[in-house]
Amino acid sequence: MVFTRRSAVYMVLVALLVLFLSPFGWLLITALKDPSELRAFPVHWWPHHPSLGNFKEALTFFDYLGYVRNSLTISVIYAGLVTLASAWAGFGFARLDAPGKRVIFGVMLSTLMLPQVITLVPTYLLFGKIGLLNTYMPWVLWGLCGAPYLIFLFRQFFANMPKELEEAAIIDGCGQIRIFWRIFLPQSWPVIATSLILSFTWAWGDYLAPALLLDTNRTTLAVKLATGYVNAQGTPLTNLVAAGAVMYVLPVLALFLILQRGFVAGIATSGLK
Repeated sequence: MVFTRRSAVYMVLVALLVLFLSPFGWLLITALKDPSELRAFPVHWWPHHPSLGNFKEALTFFDYLGYVRNSLTISVIYAGLVTLASAWAGFGFARLDAPGKRVIFGVMLSTLMLPQVITLVPTYLLFGKIGLLNTYMPWVLWGLCGAPYLIFLFRQFFANMPKELEEAAIIDGCGQIRIFWRIFLPQSWPVIATSLILSFTWAWGDYLAPALLLDTNRTTLAVKLATGYVNAQGTPLTNLVAAGAVMYVLPVLALFLILQRGFVAGIATSGLK
């Protein structure tokens, strides 16, 4: 009975795995086809002559690596700043006392219900008036402000840490800033890994903000992929789009594989209290 139940669970998990991976699999298959196979009917489920030439052409059709550099710059800056700012804010909500702290925390969490599209026009007008359009400063400012969900994760993690650590540090003469840097932040690696993955993925995959705030030369790879692979008649080159998209997901996949243990641990432990 146990074996049968376990087998059923494994079968369900394998089926879900195939379901979730099938879009990426089809994307990879499309990237290996030549244009004639894409127009074939009936559909060629597998390329007759798989070739990596599409990947090479996708890299040279426009300045692919240049847009990768733009995306990496934005993503690394935002991920680093928002992780640090969210950790500091989470520490304050978890370990410091101040009038109205619960109300402020509730208001902050309520902003999670605001869709990004609602703030697009006010954001554009604000950055336009202070002269920050076509620069990467908006991502610096967003990073310095922290992110509500990440602040919540850090707050939950720091709230579970033993109070004796903090009391011992105070007896030794440490202030709150030193306690944060020397005790709490080094202990929060699982949440740091979670924050880095989530924030990097958001900045790397965001389309709306770069399309709105940056010009063609300074924009990100996400924006360029949507409009860059077209022929002289304006027809999308599907095989090159697929090849470019496959390479586009590799940095996020690599980051997740490197930090996956911390990511899982951070999600599992940050909501215990």
